[in-house]
Amino acid sequence: MAQPPDALGNEGAGEVLGNAGPLSTPFWFDALAVFSQLASVDGAIDSASKNPTILGLGPAFNANSCFTCHSQPTIGGTSPAQNPQLPLAHAFGATNAEDLGRFLKPNGPVREARFIFDPNDATNNTLDGGVHELFSIQGRSDAPPNCQLLQPDFNTQINNHNAVFRIPIPVFGEGLIEGVTDFDLINNLSNFASDKSSSHIAGRFNRNGNDGTITRFGWKAQNKSMYLFSGEAANVELGVTNEVFQNEKVPGLGCATNGLPEDNTHVLAANPPGNDPASTTSLVSSAVENFALFMRLNGAPGQCAFNSTVDSSGAAVCISLTDTSTSTQAAISQQIARGKQLFGTPSNGGVGCVLCHSATLTSGTSNITGLNNRQFAPFSDFALHHMGATLADGVNQGLAGSDEFRTAPLWGIGQRLFFLHDGRATNLLQAIEAHFSDPNVCFKSSASESFTVNGHSFSPLTSGQSCGSEANDVVRSFNALCASDKNAVLEYLRSL
Repeated sequence: MAQPPDALGNEGAGEVLGNAGPLSTPFWFDALAVFSQLASVDGAIDSASKNPTILGLGPAFNANSCFTCHSQPTIGGTSPAQNPQLPLAHAFGATNAEDLGRFLKPNGPVREARFIFDPNDATNNTLDGGVHELFSIQGRSDAPPNCQLLQPDFNTQINNHNAVFRIPIPVFGEGLIEGVTDFDLINNLSNFASDKSSSHIAGRFNRNGNDGTITRFGWKAQNKSMYLFSGEAANVELGVTNEVFQNEKVPGLGCATNGLPEDNTHVLAANPPGNDPASTTSLVSSAVENFALFMRLNGAPGQCAFNSTVDSSGAAVCISLTDTSTSTQAAISQQIARGKQLFGTPSNGGVGCVLCHSATLTSGTSNITGLNNRQFAPFSDFALHHMGATLADGVNQGLAGSDEFRTAPLWGIGQRLFFLHDGRATNLLQAIEAHFSDPNVCFKSSASESFTVNGHSFSPLTSGQSCGSEANDVVRSFNALCASDKNAVLEYLRSL
């Protein structure tokens, strides 16, 4: 269910960006339809819905639609209560046999699997870190008849402690995040310097390897833009090759029959309805571009008191965090206000959550009014922080190391069902406690090279060490709170 607007000007999760423009707004609705569209191997009409499908599912894949992963509390969100991946194992006659029940549960989160070490290297000296897709199209009625592609051996990798997992990230308000300038992100990271120093919190940014600018999307901030994120997700999660990622990631034997990227920009739109400019734009654009536009123009999640429910007609309501219309609501607002204070800086009586989960940022200049220099509240600094052994996944992405993660944005967290990068937590208290890691467990990294260029020898050497989690002092402070104050923090978070 989409969230209604709040008293602060946020559109609500699942709503189109306000002031998106006369053409962008209808384009968003058209792009939403593509985002929810099923993918099939051959691109045939779906027999159940009678709707067209996106060509090119597989050969290996994790889902058959963006909506599969992004549906809670509405389209564009994250994992729903019931995992929609499990039926895909045998859909259309697929012959997937590997039992995934050890990490995919009917009432558990949507997940993708990664391997820490390359399972083909018996010496365990080669890092992997990549996604290993859960399903194969082998045996499907829409797949090539001679397609041969077995699933990875997940059970063996789990037994070898070599498998790690990730859940989908909500994609609300992404255009605002995309627009923040690097300058503002850097300045924001320098805020509260004294509090951060006393709490042993630092942080650094992941950066694009080509132009050096700050990357900000994904669990390790590994992606630069919504367009890049869309292209990667289409290829990795759906198996659909496209103009951003042109090659089949896992071709199998006799499975990949499309020599060209399966998703492309269309030079001419086929039968644009009523010659509507927005519909024409959506039809000309590739599916990947539609995905990106949908996410870019998603509204910002609202801040609604945790007791907001639905009205007599079943429509969602949003009670202001400062509502005092009744004595009961006044007491709830007071509790939320206390939680907000405790969420804040230690120098202002808080435990320090805000030192990483920054309360406000400002989007940069945009020709879309709703994205232009707008202050918003993602509750993230979009920087990488060492989280220690409790959360470490052993995966390196860009500059992000094995225990580093982007500060997860907290807006919309009150409507999520699973928490942390792998969905291990099913409530906010579990998630907070998992931010603590043994300070005696350290992570070491080093790299060295030796080479000669233009007759001169170079021997660069880098090394680093981190122990425990940057959040340890914050978690200690939270645990020292009385029961009512702990609950106030949780109720504030449930209102974001």
